[in-house]
Amino acid sequence: MTTATTTLTAPDGSPRMTTATATTLTTPDGPFSLVADDGAVLASGWTDDVAALVALVHPGLRPVSVRTEASPSGDGTGQAADAVAAYYDGDTRAPARVAVRQRSGPYREHAWALLRAVEPGESVTYTELAARSGRPAAVRAAAGACAMNAAALFVPCHRVLRSDGSLGGFRYGLPVKESLLARERRA
Repeated sequence: MTTATTTLTAPDGSPRMTTATATTLTTPDGPFSLVADDGAVLASGWTDDVAALVALVHPGLRPVSVRTEASPSGDGTGQAADAVAAYYDGDTRAPARVAVRQRSGPYREHAWALLRAVEPGESVTYTELAARSGRPAAVRAAAGACAMNAAALFVPCHRVLRSDGSLGGFRYGLPVKESLLARERRA
């Protein structure tokens, strides 16, 4: 099944002919969908609304169309889907082994890379993330990087807490964030 999205042009003005692949998995935390292109995750999260995930993808990477797989395949979403299954089976490091492709400004891209280095079972505060970025005063920018993260689980923004230790926000709801953190602590 193909879902049309906005037609885009490449920087040279030529039309972009990108078709991404999407699949939705059943997890203990609810439906989890992912959108991938050439094996790299473009967007993912606890929703069955693939169109909403595609809307999170940076316009320069957003696919022109999305092919939905009923069953993940190796050349589409297979590796990412396998990592999600492995995560829920106890290998909480599995999503870190999957390529992610996101674009934004230099700070956000750097913050996303730093988030991928936060180990399962570990958490950092927005203040600590800003300090790790080399810009300790950029706490709001660190929080913004978490809020704009399109590749949930693969870029583990759920591991970032408020300075007082409370959960803060999460696009897919605090019960999911709490469940992920508890799962990672147990592993």
